[in-house]
Amino acid sequence: MDFLALFLRTLSSLPTLIQSVESLHGAHSGAQKKDAALDLVSSSLNLADAVTAKQIADAPKFTAGLSLIVDGVVECLNASLWAKDPATE
Repeated sequence: MDFLALFLRTLSSLPTLIQSVESLHGAHSGAQKKDAALDLVSSSLNLADAVTAKQIADAPKFTAGLSLIVDGVVECLNASLWAKDPATE
């Protein structure tokens, strides 16, 4: 699969992936949950293969960018109505 198409498809699944990590690792710290989310994103992108195939020229910079994207998605999800538990309101 074309790397760009895979990358965009993976990004579109980030909200679901982050919600799953939250469910699985709810008791862990935010940093641990972020690391788990980044591991899943990296795996689904086959990051090691992409670096080897020269589709990613600067892996640390790419990973830093993914980290910012995950932070942004978490921020959006936390600010949206779905994150509010009706039982606690």
